[in-house]
Amino acid sequence: MPDGSLWANFFHADQGYIISFPALAEFWIAADGLETSCTRNFGVSKSTIDHLYLNQILPLALSRQFKLVLHGGAIEINDLSVAFLGASGAGKSTLTSSFATNGHGFLTDDGLQLELINGKCLAQPSHPSIRLWHDSHEALMPEGSPSSPPVDYTPKTRFLAGDAVLYCGEPRPLRAIYLLGDGSTPSISIQSVSSRDAIIELVRHSFLLDIEERAMLTHHFGQLTDLVKSVSFFRLDYPRRYDYLPDVRQAVIAHAKAL
Repeated sequence: MPDGSLWANFFHADQGYIISFPALAEFWIAADGLETSCTRNFGVSKSTIDHLYLNQILPLALSRQFKLVLHGGAIEINDLSVAFLGASGAGKSTLTSSFATNGHGFLTDDGLQLELINGKCLAQPSHPSIRLWHDSHEALMPEGSPSSPPVDYTPKTRFLAGDAVLYCGEPRPLRAIYLLGDGSTPSISIQSVSSRDAIIELVRHSFLLDIEERAMLTHHFGQLTDLVKSVSFFRLDYPRRYDYLPDVRQAVIAHAKAL
């Protein structure tokens, strides 16, 4: 955690893995990712467990099923999709929400599952909700937007899709992946990324439960190589100010349509 406290412990267990979130809950994931179970600590809310499952456990379980899952958001542009990858705090959910509240449905704000079929890539929809810090909530979400109950370990609010926050519930061909910069640029910038650098970034933003299992790693790196061959990669950076977001949306839409 940012304050140096322990967030999670990972253990090998009989026929699976245990992920322990101190003071919150302990989850078990089967080795094949097809089963999960949870033991929650006394007093921890169901909404907290749901939050942990959707954002931490489910993507890891999918990775055990040889699915390709990345830390990233995705939105729809004219029946296609583009994705945003970045470190925690880079603005993935804020940018995704900016599109979703301005006419472009979101597929996910994190836990982006991609499916590679015959040299093409499909972005799969995830749960229809977006998590935001309070400042992004105040800047982006229409008043009265429905949200899920608060959770015990983060002040983020999960907003539910609806008329004001558009959601795309169908897979969409992935046109491009934008790697988010750190916001230190004075203006909006979109630059091509080499295949080598794209692979490095994809490794950084992958959901992987067991980084020592050779067969899983071999398959995963094969997926990343195929992804780089099928999708264009770019580095997107812009000043992290809310008044820049309309111009960022226009720049991304124009850029994606021109590919």
